[in-house]
Amino acid sequence: MITSPKIPALASLLAAFLLVAPLLMALGLLGPAQAACTDAAGPGVDWRRCLMEGSNLNGADLTGAVLRDASLTRSQMVGAKLLRAEAQDSRFVSADLTRLDATGANLRGADFTRTTLVEAVFAGADLRGARFFRADLTGANFSGASVAAADFSGATMAGVLWIDGVKRCAANSVGACR
Repeated sequence: MITSPKIPALASLLAAFLLVAPLLMALGLLGPAQAACTDAAGPGVDWRRCLMEGSNLNGADLTGAVLRDASLTRSQMVGAKLLRAEAQDSRFVSADLTRLDATGANLRGADFTRTTLVEAVFAGADLRGARFFRADLTGANFSGASVAAADFSGATMAGVLWIDGVKRCAANSVGACR
Protein backbone atom coordinates (compact mmCIF):
# COMPACT_ATOMS: atom_id res chain seq x y z
CA MET A 1 0.00 0.00 0.00
CA ILE A 2 1.31 3.43 -0.95
CA THR A 3 1.10 6.12 1.71
CA SER A 4 1.44 9.82 1.19
CA PRO A 5 3.36 12.07 3.58
CA LYS A 6 0.54 14.63 3.12
CA ILE A 7 -2.10 12.49 4.93
CA PRO A 8 -0.49 12.72 8.42
CA ALA A 9 0.13 16.44 7.89
CA LEU A 10 -3.54 17.04 7.03
CA ALA A 11 -4.64 14.95 10.00
CA SER A 12 -2.40 17.01 12.30
CA LEU A 13 -3.76 20.24 10.86
CA LEU A 14 -7.36 19.09 11.36
CA ALA A 15 -6.64 18.02 14.95
CA ALA A 16 -5.04 21.41 15.69
CA PHE A 17 -8.07 23.24 14.25
CA LEU A 18 -10.46 21.17 16.37
CA LEU A 19 -8.48 22.11 19.47
CA VAL A 20 -8.43 25.83 18.61
CA ALA A 21 -12.02 26.15 17.27
CA PRO A 22 -13.67 26.53 20.71
CA LEU A 23 -11.27 29.36 21.57
CA LEU A 24 -11.97 31.11 18.25
CA MET A 25 -15.72 30.80 18.86
CA ALA A 26 -15.37 32.23 22.37
CA LEU A 27 -13.49 35.22 20.96
CA GLY A 28 -16.17 35.74 18.32
CA LEU A 29 -13.74 35.02 15.49
CA LEU A 30 -15.56 31.89 14.43
CA GLY A 31 -19.28 31.63 14.74
CA PRO A 32 -22.28 29.73 13.54
CA ALA A 33 -23.16 29.76 9.86
CA GLN A 34 -25.17 32.76 8.73
CA ALA A 35 -28.54 32.50 7.03
CA ALA A 36 -28.43 31.94 3.31
CA CYS A 37 -28.60 34.93 1.02
CA THR A 38 -31.24 33.01 -0.91
CA ASP A 39 -33.69 33.12 2.02
CA ALA A 40 -37.01 34.68 1.06
CA ALA A 41 -37.67 38.29 2.01
CA GLY A 42 -39.59 38.55 5.25
CA PRO A 43 -39.52 39.93 8.78
CA GLY A 44 -36.28 39.11 10.59
CA VAL A 45 -34.47 37.73 7.53
CA ASP A 46 -30.68 37.61 7.96
CA TRP A 47 -29.01 38.89 4.81
CA ARG A 48 -25.82 40.01 6.52
CA ARG A 49 -23.04 40.60 3.92
CA CYS A 50 -25.33 39.39 1.10
CA LEU A 51 -25.16 40.72 -2.44
CA MET A 52 -28.79 41.43 -3.27
CA GLU A 53 -28.05 43.86 -6.10
CA GLY A 54 -30.86 44.57 -8.53
CA SER A 55 -33.45 42.76 -6.38
CA ASN A 56 -37.16 43.46 -6.69
CA LEU A 57 -38.30 43.96 -3.11
CA ASN A 58 -41.23 46.27 -3.81
CA GLY A 59 -43.60 46.16 -0.84
CA ALA A 60 -41.39 43.70 1.06
CA ASP A 61 -41.73 43.57 4.84
CA LEU A 62 -38.18 43.38 6.20
CA THR A 63 -39.11 44.43 9.73
CA GLY A 64 -36.26 43.53 12.09
CA ALA A 65 -34.12 42.22 9.22
CA VAL A 66 -30.35 42.01 9.55
CA LEU A 67 -28.78 43.65 6.50
CA ARG A 68 -25.41 44.61 7.97
CA ASP A 69 -22.88 45.25 5.18
CA ALA A 70 -25.36 43.97 2.56
CA SER A 71 -25.48 45.40 -0.95
CA LEU A 72 -28.90 46.28 -2.36
CA THR A 73 -27.48 48.52 -5.08
CA ARG A 74 -29.93 49.24 -7.94
CA SER A 75 -32.71 47.37 -6.11
CA GLN A 76 -36.40 48.22 -6.29
CA MET A 77 -37.82 48.61 -2.78
CA VAL A 78 -40.85 50.86 -3.37
CA GLY A 79 -43.09 50.81 -0.29
CA ALA A 80 -40.81 48.35 1.54
CA LYS A 81 -40.60 48.20 5.35
CA LEU A 82 -37.28 48.23 7.19
CA LEU A 83 -38.79 48.90 10.62
CA ARG A 84 -36.14 48.43 13.34
CA ALA A 85 -33.83 46.74 10.80
CA GLU A 86 -30.11 46.39 11.51
CA ALA A 87 -28.55 47.69 8.30
CA GLN A 88 -25.27 49.32 9.33
CA ASP A 89 -22.84 49.90 6.45
CA SER A 90 -25.35 48.59 3.90
CA ARG A 91 -25.36 49.91 0.33
CA PHE A 92 -28.49 51.12 -1.47
CA VAL A 93 -26.68 53.01 -4.27
CA SER A 94 -28.94 54.00 -7.20
CA ALA A 95 -31.89 52.08 -5.70
CA ASP A 96 -35.56 53.13 -5.72
CA LEU A 97 -36.70 53.33 -2.10
CA THR A 98 -39.74 55.53 -2.72
CA ARG A 99 -42.05 55.46 0.35
CA LEU A 100 -39.61 53.20 2.26
CA ASP A 101 -40.49 52.96 5.97
CA ALA A 102 -37.27 52.66 7.97
CA THR A 103 -38.69 53.84 11.29
CA GLY A 104 -36.29 53.03 14.13
CA ALA A 105 -33.78 51.32 11.80
CA ASN A 106 -30.05 51.27 12.42
CA LEU A 107 -28.59 52.60 9.16
CA ARG A 108 -25.27 53.90 10.51
CA GLY A 109 -22.81 54.33 7.67
CA ALA A 110 -25.33 53.21 5.02
CA ASP A 111 -24.75 54.45 1.47
CA PHE A 112 -27.76 55.98 -0.30
CA THR A 113 -25.78 57.64 -3.10
CA ARG A 114 -28.07 58.64 -6.02
CA THR A 115 -30.98 56.78 -4.38
CA THR A 116 -34.63 57.76 -4.79
CA LEU A 117 -36.06 58.19 -1.28
CA VAL A 118 -39.16 60.24 -2.09
CA GLU A 119 -41.53 60.24 0.93
CA ALA A 120 -39.29 57.76 2.80
CA VAL A 121 -39.71 57.60 6.58
CA PHE A 122 -36.60 57.59 8.78
CA ALA A 123 -38.37 58.57 12.02
CA GLY A 124 -36.17 57.70 14.98
CA ALA A 125 -33.60 56.01 12.73
CA ASP A 126 -29.85 56.00 13.38
CA LEU A 127 -28.33 57.56 10.25
CA ARG A 128 -25.02 58.69 11.74
CA GLY A 129 -22.37 58.71 9.04
CA ALA A 130 -24.86 57.73 6.30
CA ARG A 131 -24.24 59.03 2.80
CA PHE A 132 -27.08 60.66 0.83
CA PHE A 133 -24.90 62.09 -1.98
CA ARG A 134 -27.21 63.31 -4.78
CA ALA A 135 -30.15 61.35 -3.34
CA ASP A 136 -33.74 62.49 -3.91
CA LEU A 137 -35.20 62.94 -0.42
CA THR A 138 -38.25 64.95 -1.51
CA GLY A 139 -40.91 64.81 1.22
CA ALA A 140 -38.94 62.35 3.41
CA ASN A 141 -39.47 62.25 7.19
CA PHE A 142 -36.36 62.50 9.41
CA SER A 143 -38.17 63.35 12.66
CA GLY A 144 -36.24 62.10 15.66
CA ALA A 145 -33.47 60.64 13.48
CA SER A 146 -29.77 60.83 14.40
CA VAL A 147 -27.93 62.37 11.45
CA ALA A 148 -24.54 63.36 12.93
CA ALA A 149 -21.79 63.17 10.29
CA ALA A 150 -24.32 62.19 7.58
CA ASP A 151 -23.44 63.48 4.10
CA PHE A 152 -26.29 65.24 2.29
CA SER A 153 -24.07 66.73 -0.46
CA GLY A 154 -26.15 67.46 -3.56
CA ALA A 155 -29.25 65.79 -2.06
CA THR A 156 -32.66 67.15 -3.04
CA MET A 157 -34.38 67.94 0.27
CA ALA A 158 -37.55 69.80 -0.77
CA GLY A 159 -40.35 69.31 1.76
CA VAL A 160 -38.29 67.08 4.07
CA LEU A 161 -39.64 66.93 7.64
CA TRP A 162 -36.44 67.59 9.57
CA ILE A 163 -35.14 65.90 12.73
CA ASP A 164 -37.02 68.21 15.13
CA GLY A 165 -40.32 66.95 13.67
CA VAL A 166 -41.45 70.53 13.01
CA LYS A 167 -39.25 72.16 10.38
CA ARG A 168 -39.96 71.51 6.68
CA CYS A 169 -37.09 72.08 4.28
CA ALA A 170 -37.70 74.75 1.65
CA ALA A 171 -38.42 73.80 -1.97
CA ASN A 172 -34.91 74.90 -3.04
CA SER A 173 -33.06 72.89 -0.36
CA VAL A 174 -30.15 71.02 -1.87
CA GLY A 175 -27.45 69.54 0.33
CA ALA A 176 -28.94 70.99 3.52
CA CYS A 177 -32.33 71.70 5.03
CA ARG A 178 -33.07 75.42 4.57
